[in-house]
Amino acid sequence: MDTAEICKLRIGSPSQNVENTWDDELQQLAQTLPKEEAWISGVKFYLYQGFWCTALALKPVVSFQKHFRAFDSDVIIATFPKCGTTWLKALTFSTLYRNQFAMDQHPLLTFTPHQLVRFFEYDVYLDNPCPDLESMCVYKPRVFSTHVPYASLPSSVKDSHYKLRDESKELLSLDEAFDKFCNGVYIKEDTGSQLKRLAMFLGVPFTEDEEMQGVVEEITNICSFESLKDLEVNKKGLHVSGISHKDFFRKGKVGDWSNYLTPSMVERMEKLAQEKLEDSGLTFNLSSKTSNA
Repeated sequence: MDTAEICKLRIGSPSQNVENTWDDELQQLAQTLPKEEAWISGVKFYLYQGFWCTALALKPVVSFQKHFRAFDSDVIIATFPKCGTTWLKALTFSTLYRNQFAMDQHPLLTFTPHQLVRFFEYDVYLDNPCPDLESMCVYKPRVFSTHVPYASLPSSVKDSHYKLRDESKELLSLDEAFDKFCNGVYIKEDTGSQLKRLAMFLGVPFTEDEEMQGVVEEITNICSFESLKDLEVNKKGLHVSGISHKDFFRKGKVGDWSNYLTPSMVERMEKLAQEKLEDSGLTFNLSSKTSNA
């Protein structure tokens, strides 16, 4: 298959005055929402259904909610921003489709992880409320990505998709998953084992022959942070949201936050975490985490 067929991208920097392109219905919705200036000059955040959404993403989020119809076979990577989404996309794509291309012709050598696994709100529905999803998805099953919180996902996703995932016996407990999410260490230190867990969760476990042939190691190597960051395709150009591809790859170091946050900032964040986790049975001592940068 010609890798040029894999992605059809619209490259360019979006206008900061995206509100001017909204239709009357969306304009009326926006007027009812709390609004804040973002940390980027000229960009606004809207509080929509309990989460802050950029002006750029608000319209595609609404389109995603209204028009997307999930298949039971769909794989949807739902993550919080800046917690390893780019890396998880590369691992998921490489694992799920590993039998559909040779490693020396891996699509990651030509396309970024975000071009191969597209965001609903920052790509798929960005310019079109009813895109042709089948023409976007060369490989099957379909794989997409989103930062939209669970409560605001389309009902077809929650009703028919997450039910399947909840029945998986491969998932960590809530306490374990929360701890791994917060410290970011687990998968980074033991990528091979976690990759096999990911493959099992996706319904495409590695065979004994694949493990003996080193397929797990091949995927781990090509998807390593260092490998992805060094690829030319990830050093140039813009994502359709206007963000430089290279900006998705920073240091990839666990605990590097401690080199940027002051003690008072850490104390404030820890207090907020404790407040949010009150009565949940979960605890997280942020100040005890040290940097390995």
